[in-house]
Amino acid sequence: MTQPTPATIASYIDHTLLKPDASREDILAVAAAAAKYHFKSVCVNPLWVGTVAEALQGSGVLTCSVIGFPFGATTTAVKSFEAAGAIADGASEIDMVIDIAAARRGDRDALVADIGGVAGTVHEGGAILKVIIETSLLDQDAKVLACEAAVEAGADFVKTSTGFAGGGATVEDIELMRRTVGPEMGVKASGGVRSLADAQSLIAAGATRLGASSGVAIVEGEQGTAGY
Repeated sequence: MTQPTPATIASYIDHTLLKPDASREDILAVAAAAAKYHFKSVCVNPLWVGTVAEALQGSGVLTCSVIGFPFGATTTAVKSFEAAGAIADGASEIDMVIDIAAARRGDRDALVADIGGVAGTVHEGGAILKVIIETSLLDQDAKVLACEAAVEAGADFVKTSTGFAGGGATVEDIELMRRTVGPEMGVKASGGVRSLADAQSLIAAGATRLGASSGVAIVEGEQGTAGY
C-alpha cells in the first residue's frame, strides 16, 4: 500500500472542532481551512451543523456531526432523534458514541440494538454512520465485542475515540479493529493524530479515515499541538 503524502492525506481527514466553547468564528475558520485543503469532512457538534453545511456548500467537503457525545449515555431514541436533526440540518455523516457500559459488561444485544436503531435513522436520511467505541475505556474483549456489534448492526465505520476520555488512537487498536471488522468496513482513527507520521502509521495499520483537529499541521508536514 502506497503511503499517503502531504499532498494526498487530506482526503482521509475529518477536520474536527468539538470544544464546547467553540465560537461561530472558530467554526467558520475550521470550515474555511477544510475547503482550502480539501479535507474529507468537517466534524462539529450538532449546534453548528447548519453553519458548517452552509459554509461548505459547493466545496466538495462533507459535513459530519457527533451524536450521544461524548458519553454515549443517552437512550437510542434520543440518539436517533439527534441524528435525524443533524441530517436535516445538512450532515451527511454521523459519528455516534456507543453505550460504553454495555460494552464493558459484555452485553452484545444491547449494543446491537443501540447501534442498529441509530443506523436505521441515519441510513434512512441518506447519511453514513460511524460508531465510536471509546477504546481507552475498554479491554481487548470489549473492543472486539463493540466492533462485532457495529458490523452486525449495519454501521459503516468503527471509530476509536471521542478525544474526551483520555487516550486516543493507537496502531494496536486500529490493527485489532481492522482484523475484527474485516477488509471492507471503514475504520476511523481519532484522538491524538497530530502529524503526518501519526497519520501514515495509522493508515498502514488499517485506518481509512482520520479524525483530527490538527488537520492543517498534518497536511503541511508539521507537528500539531491540538488536544484532539
